[in-house]
Amino acid sequence: MSELNLGIIVALMVPFLGTVFGSSFAFFLKQVMGELLQKALLGFVAGVMIAASVWSLLIPAIENAEAQGVLGWVPASIGFLLGIGMLLAIDHFLPHQHLDDSKPEGMPSRMKKPTMLIFAVALHNLPEGMAVGVVLAGFLSGETSIAFAGVLSLAIGIAVQNIPEGAIVSMPLVSSGLSRRKAFLYGVASGAVEPLGAALMIACIGIMTPFLPYVLAFAAGAMMYVVVEELIPETQAGKHTNVGAVALALGFVLMMILDVTLG
Repeated sequence: MSELNLGIIVALMVPFLGTVFGSSFAFFLKQVMGELLQKALLGFVAGVMIAASVWSLLIPAIENAEAQGVLGWVPASIGFLLGIGMLLAIDHFLPHQHLDDSKPEGMPSRMKKPTMLIFAVALHNLPEGMAVGVVLAGFLSGETSIAFAGVLSLAIGIAVQNIPEGAIVSMPLVSSGLSRRKAFLYGVASGAVEPLGAALMIACIGIMTPFLPYVLAFAAGAMMYVVVEELIPETQAGKHTNVGAVALALGFVLMMILDVTLG
């Protein structure tokens, strides 16, 4: 196996392995996750996603468009809005339920709560997988503005934020009475959509190249929708605290450093 093929496999699987590792916390952490810790983890995830949207997706989208002789902000703006629109539609129609909500969202469904919890987290993970996939597709297409180190930095950043995300899914399921094994498997299942989303983007590489700026910005818009609609509101729910804002800043800086250093 060539180093390039090995690197591609790593870029696809590293984010998913972050979710697996985070979900494994269900086996060895006995206490219920505290509210402050959960808000800190959610804030950290939000910060990573915001920085990834800017440095790994929007800036390359603008640079790629300008290299094609197009005003950089045009495809970036269009793609960004389309990404938000797609997640808005999925959020409206897909049956799902968040951990702290007593009622499900989306279309009426007879699915059980654990299944709808998985769908809620999968809704978060889909744009993350798409983001890694489209950046990797841009690299494979020969786009000079996207280095493989940048692909790896994005994959590592997503993996880092998937660790607390996996824990946030699996640990509350244990405290609600589900077995540790099932809670772990539910957490893993919620992250399985990421390599699938990435693979979908890579499969479309042949027709994607002329539209790469739009697709990069599309992934950025989808990620930003998750941040604004789901993550930030959850850090501010309940008793007021600034821990979510501080953690968001730390996540943002970490992802920025990874992208600038490795990309």
